[in-house]
Amino acid sequence: MRDGYAERPAAAPDLLVCTWSRTTADGPSRTYRIVPDGCVDLIWTGSALLVAGPDTRAQLATTGPGALHGVRFRPGVAPALFGLPASELLDGRPTLAELDCQTFADSQLIDALSVADNPADLLERAALAALRPDRLDPAMPDVVAGVRRGESVAELAERFGFTERSLHRRSVAAFGYGPKMLHRVLRFQRALRLIRSGRSYADAAHEAGYADQPHLAREVRALAGVPLRELG
Repeated sequence: MRDGYAERPAAAPDLLVCTWSRTTADGPSRTYRIVPDGCVDLIWTGSALLVAGPDTRAQLATTGPGALHGVRFRPGVAPALFGLPASELLDGRPTLAELDCQTFADSQLIDALSVADNPADLLERAALAALRPDRLDPAMPDVVAGVRRGESVAELAERFGFTERSLHRRSVAAFGYGPKMLHRVLRFQRALRLIRSGRSYADAAHEAGYADQPHLAREVRALAGVPLRELG
């Protein structure tokens, strides 16, 4: 077994970003930096189900030999599966058992994941089957789209007919934090994609909507915990 990471597009792209698998070869443990992306992940560790995020800062994850498999929920979707506001998962890495969530309490699923040839696919099917669409806040996908466009809290609230306080409350329940923090995270992710595609730091800052490169550098330090030159 070799170190590796792979993603596959989700079967329900309006609900999930992807399924993914990370393998770690025999030898010393590896430490990975996980940066905020606005999403929540459900992870099969080989012995337990773990819930990751949403994050407001970088997290360091250490893994030993073996494999992790996960599904990544789009912003605002996880509460429809777990039956609790996303704010209760903020910056956390609880097991499903610690959350007292009954969605995946079936021991047959745990047994099936333990022997599955492709645990990520099985986890995706189980998550989609258990997800409750009636628990989704129907306004939140449009809120995400508005945030990506750079609309202010006041503009979003007026467009959806909410008060700013109501918009903030619903956003915290859906995303774990308010629309201002969601904007910071999504803007940071856009800059990261641009940098990884070969854009200069200055161009990435401009295209992602930062005032200038120093502004981007400050946000990278705040959200990723590393200097801009180490991002990529």
